Amino acid sequence: MARAARERSEQERDIMGALAATDAWRFQFHPEVWLMVAAIVGLGFYVAKVVAPAAGPAGAAAVSSRQRLSFVAGVALLWVSADWPMHDVAEEYLYSVHMVQHLLISFVVPPLLLMAVPEWLARLIVVDGSRSARVIRRLVHPLVAGVAFNALQALMHWNTVVELSVRSGPFHYAMHLLMFASALAMWTPVVGPLRELHLSEPMKMVYLFTMSIIPTVPAAWLTFAEGSVYPVYDHAQRLWGISVAADQQAAGAIMKVLGGLYLWTLIAIRFFRFSAAQRHADAEERRRRLAADTLTTADVEAEFERLGDCSEPADSTAQRDY
Repeated sequence: MARAARERSEQERDIMGALAATDAWRFQFHPEVWLMVAAIVGLGFYVAKVVAPAAGPAGAAAVSSRQRLSFVAGVALLWVSADWPMHDVAEEYLYSVHMVQHLLISFVVPPLLLMAVPEWLARLIVVDGSRSARVIRRLVHPLVAGVAFNALQALMHWNTVVELSVRSGPFHYAMHLLMFASALAMWTPVVGPLRELHLSEPMKMVYLFTMSIIPTVPAAWLTFAEGSVYPVYDHAQRLWGISVAADQQAAGAIMKVLGGLYLWTLIAIRFFRFSAAQRHADAEERRRRLAADTLTTADVEAEFERLGDCSEPADSTAQRDY
């Protein structure tokens, strides 16, 4: 009986694989994604047109051009990662595309949306001294946020979680929501709108480097695994002729190489900016000290006047004695 059930399961998997190969580009409408994107865009429009004029800083732009660009880019990439075709290919056909989706949701979209939030708006949300502010500050602490983010990333590669995520829509969206929320917390010490929550610039580089090292473990597991790691992606008919092993190896490479290069590029940019700022600060300090040590005509005249004032009483005494 067990053998018959296993053979029937394999036949069903082969049928699903054949359907997957033929319907890979069939359009699938995801109304929940469209509603989510519409809600985010509507909220951004409301903040820019209603909240900003009333609560924004006086005499300055409430929302900068850079923040607007970050918002548009973040929402656009969120839509691309959550909607057809990436969502459907990632969840039903190729685990490597699933990794691209995860990189967008965890490494690209969250920092863009955080950079889109003006400081004044963040302070309206996180009121100093409130209980919610204390909770948020604990959640975005680098140690807490980093551990939670990487623990969730590891959990999402567990076979049971992957299988359930593919077969259950609500569970799938719940896991992606948790991943996105943990990514927002992880990125807050680096690019969040509140500067007091930031790490120092050198520590930001160390922090991002750590985030690039930890995914090495699941990436190596996927790259060097023998056989199929996730049966739900093991279809008989392969999309674009990509084998299960090649798909898993590509997923591991995307996680380690592509994700690592992305973070290392950010680290390099920050390093060069930090070095340039340090050189500029050192040059300004040298100019200030040089200006302080330079003897001017005014300094000489002031010193003569001081010496003249000091010698005047002695001259008066000499005249009286004479």
